[in-house]
Amino acid sequence: MLFSPALEEGRLIRRYKRFLADIETVHGELLTIHCPNTGSMLNCMAEGARVWFSRSSDPKRKLPGTWEIGETPQGRLACINTARANPLIEEALRAGVISELNGFTGLKREVAYGQENSRIDFRLDYDEGSAWVEVKSVTLGFDGTTVAAFPDAVTQRGARHLRELAHLARDGVRAVQLYCVNLSGIDAVRPAQEIDPLYAAALRDAVAAGVEVLAYGVTLTPEQMWVDRPLPVLLDPDALLVLPAL
Repeated sequence: MLFSPALEEGRLIRRYKRFLADIETVHGELLTIHCPNTGSMLNCMAEGARVWFSRSSDPKRKLPGTWEIGETPQGRLACINTARANPLIEEALRAGVISELNGFTGLKREVAYGQENSRIDFRLDYDEGSAWVEVKSVTLGFDGTTVAAFPDAVTQRGARHLRELAHLARDGVRAVQLYCVNLSGIDAVRPAQEIDPLYAAALRDAVAAGVEVLAYGVTLTPEQMWVDRPLPVLLDPDALLVLPAL
């Protein structure tokens, strides 16, 4: 996925009111831009860190640009625009990168389903049936480890999606939770038990019900990003000890 228009670089002054960020461009221009991330963005930003943003040419738009990439306190790059995850995964699905889901004959996005009035990110149709795929964007990393975590804030919506997937799996329908790891320098993913224990419990329950859990890493530059590798998902906290530290 190429960034178009090309991203511009700046420095973060502050993020505030959840959806606003003040930045200074490399040319000294002070701007308030849109922050398209509803999470806490824990370990995703630091005042003075480099950011990259897309500038809008729409004269009717209130804010001149959108924050796309941030440099984390650990020196990684994170795509903080969560709206990028689904198009990125669709691109990877159609290119056959996500091997576990290859062979589909049809792809539909945002399909209504479930017992709690949800919408699935992707329904993939195969000759033998359908796979229902929920995508989550992972950007939370930590010092001293190459293991990322999800979520970065309590997410009742995320737990609901896992319950919906578990219902499908119990009914014999293929259900998949797919983590799109939009963070460089990562080797594995785990549930953030310390941030949202209910989500972590819901993930374990979903796995017990038969939900498949996949994670794929993303290569990210200020010019483009693409899904390129499968990553392990660690449900056992003790498994963290076997991974190399940075």
